[in-house]
Amino acid sequence: MQLSRRSLLLTLLLPWAPLGAQAATTTPPPAVPAAPGAPAGTVRTAQPLDVLGVRSYLLVPDRCQVIACPLVIMSHPRAQDADRMVRSPGILALSETLLKARFAVLLSGDGGPTTWGSPDALAQVAQTQLEATGRFKWNSRTYAVGLSMGGLMALRSALPGSPYPVHGLALIDAWTDLRGAWGTAVSRRTEISTAYRLTGPPPAELDPLQQAHLAPMLPLFVAASPDDATVPLRSNSERLYALAQPGLSEFVTLSGPHLGANRFTPDMARRITSFFQRLELGTTARKR
Repeated sequence: MQLSRRSLLLTLLLPWAPLGAQAATTTPPPAVPAAPGAPAGTVRTAQPLDVLGVRSYLLVPDRCQVIACPLVIMSHPRAQDADRMVRSPGILALSETLLKARFAVLLSGDGGPTTWGSPDALAQVAQTQLEATGRFKWNSRTYAVGLSMGGLMALRSALPGSPYPVHGLALIDAWTDLRGAWGTAVSRRTEISTAYRLTGPPPAELDPLQQAHLAPMLPLFVAASPDDATVPLRSNSERLYALAQPGLSEFVTLSGPHLGANRFTPDMARRITSFFQRLELGTTARKR
């Protein structure tokens, strides 16, 4: 008898233990402040999802209990977590814009604070995505946003072999070159080695950027700055964008330091949301 997707994921994931994950707290879910001028019809309390010892938060427009909506999974920077994201004014501003456009938003714990997009962490996110999509009327489409280190998770989730399909991704100051990150600092090398269970440099088959060269072209929204001293633009964003699907993709050149305030302006939130809306419209048009 064929197993359901839920049964199969549970079978695969039960033995897994998140690397370095913190036990979920019992802190009540925070209230999400509404953006100025936001219409009625969105949930202002983030729903906590505790999956395999890692906490994430789900925000769902009320209308998505009736009308089928897509899901956007947001992956956090290094040494952060979903609790940090759900209290970040910049992340909440981006989430609010997505909510107003009828996207549900999952602020993902990504398997822990320093998992660097590892396969084990992706398995944890897959189980969280499964739990999240059971809590609203989902239209079967998932998109990804990656911030800094979270770019590796977002990119890995969009490649062939991912446990859930991703139909487009937006990256902000994102790492995409795992082997490059491994070679930049002892602290990063130690974290990546632990997350990937390695004793040497990551092989090409574990590097999302290398694997993206073997995959179909991806619809990408990429925002990055040549002033970024943390994540080199040329070896990460520019190299990945060379593989972007033409026509739908967009590259935004920013200024200033890594994850500066201009990454989280209302204009940037609108541009990212518009990118996902274009992909949704394209999917709808193809179905007609």
